[in-house]
Amino acid sequence: MPKFKVFPPSYLCAFCASVVQIGRCFLRWSHLRISSFSKVSHLRFKVLGLSALYIPAFSACFQRAVAATNSQSNSLPNIVIILTDDQGYADVGVFGAKGFKTPNLDRLASEGTVFRNFHDAQPVCSASRCALLTGCYPNRLGIHGALGPRSKVGLSASETTLAELLRKNGYATAIFGKWHLGDAPEFLPTRHGFDEYFGLPYSNDMWPRHPDIVKAQEQGKVSRVKYPDLPLLAGEKAVIPNVTHQDQNQLTTWYTEHAVKFIEHNREKPFFLYLAHNSPHVPLHVSEKFRGKSAQGLYGDVIEEIDWSVGQVLEALKRWHLEQNTWIIFTSDNGPWLSYGNHAGSAGPLREGKGTNWEGGTRVPCIMRWPGKIPAGGDSSNMLMTIDLIPTIARRIGAELPAHVIDGLDVWPLIAHQPGAKNPHSSYWFYYEVNQLQAVTTGDGHWKLQLPHTYRTMRGQKPGHDGLPGPYRNVKLEHAELYDLVSDIGESTDVSSAYPGIVEQLEREAEKARKELGDALKRRAGSGQREPGRVVAMESSP
Repeated sequence: MPKFKVFPPSYLCAFCASVVQIGRCFLRWSHLRISSFSKVSHLRFKVLGLSALYIPAFSACFQRAVAATNSQSNSLPNIVIILTDDQGYADVGVFGAKGFKTPNLDRLASEGTVFRNFHDAQPVCSASRCALLTGCYPNRLGIHGALGPRSKVGLSASETTLAELLRKNGYATAIFGKWHLGDAPEFLPTRHGFDEYFGLPYSNDMWPRHPDIVKAQEQGKVSRVKYPDLPLLAGEKAVIPNVTHQDQNQLTTWYTEHAVKFIEHNREKPFFLYLAHNSPHVPLHVSEKFRGKSAQGLYGDVIEEIDWSVGQVLEALKRWHLEQNTWIIFTSDNGPWLSYGNHAGSAGPLREGKGTNWEGGTRVPCIMRWPGKIPAGGDSSNMLMTIDLIPTIARRIGAELPAHVIDGLDVWPLIAHQPGAKNPHSSYWFYYEVNQLQAVTTGDGHWKLQLPHTYRTMRGQKPGHDGLPGPYRNVKLEHAELYDLVSDIGESTDVSSAYPGIVEQLEREAEKARKELGDALKRRAGSGQREPGRVVAMESSP
């Protein structure tokens, strides 16, 4: 009787994994899905000249190999950050949205955790995005406000972005949407760690059709605001040099299509997808498939299309069996631009909006999902900030942080709802304008000290309508005011006289901020500030 060599299970698994790879090649050629192979219950092979040896044990082994390769051969999680532009705190269903529906975001919340005390580092475009991608307060890096077209400054090449950190650790990286950290070639995403880029280099209102320009033309005047044509970039080239209203109507769809294709093309390796929508920043645009669909009007239509986009990303992850190993973070770059009235979002119970360091300017909706890691159906009031994302993600994947100072800290215990978790920050610092320290909070988000400064408000003002803004009124805060954000989320009652010890504590934290980053309101420079990138060559901008 012939003797057959018995191979250990590890050999069989390795063999089956090889078969899976061969099957994958065939599937790509035939455009069939790999999942169909996982339904095979038995395999027959010819080994060493033997005729059709039947090996039932290969079935389970084969399916394990399929599952392993479908969920990626390594343990590195995919990272998906979906960032909207000027979406208010109350502009998601689970945050109290009215007049429109967000079923996909609500589903994401039920499968993950809602973070109700999540903040941007500053209440404006470029500064906010700088913090998200570098883990630094933007004024540390010399990034202030919203950079305009042909800006002479941008994100320095010496800084390390989240994309660079992840790419060094084997990730495919892409950004689809708004960049806004400099439009000179040396500042573009492809120079800062992103393999792919498709989107607008800055805000979608920075174009010749800006309402101030149009109004001045109608009055026969010369506008103080001047913008060049708005380009749509692919990589570093303008694929549409002069974006039109019709083009803007398609931006959310185009970004989403690119995102879905990126997921498909990189499903067998870890990837970082940064989907940075231009919406709902004014001027509002929406495709025909969502125009006129919501009860609220155009703004609601725009949010519902963003929600559709989220659903498309979720479906792509599900289709390629990537849900379990993907960490999704959804949030906004700052609060609503309230001067635009019916074309602006809502901060709900929060005071003020974009362009202020009151809660309505920096506290934004945030939802995270990572099955098995972040609790499903969770609801958190722990304070977090975008600067904390880089160190938290780096720790999860075992990556080294940049050698230079960053401001964020690992807050994973708070995100994962670990018992007894506490915020590692003693305080968070809120700057605005050009390096004005305007507010400081305790690390746990309980107390907030509004420092003396001038801020803008729409209170008592006539709001804008149908794409035209209303006028802000400036208010000067003469003395520091303390707010208990646990019992007074709307910052309505100054309790500084009742808690002088807390005021002193936060004044000390403010002094730490001034020593490190300076304070224009005190005419002080900080020891930890770094230079932004500066245009030095004559490379032509897109």
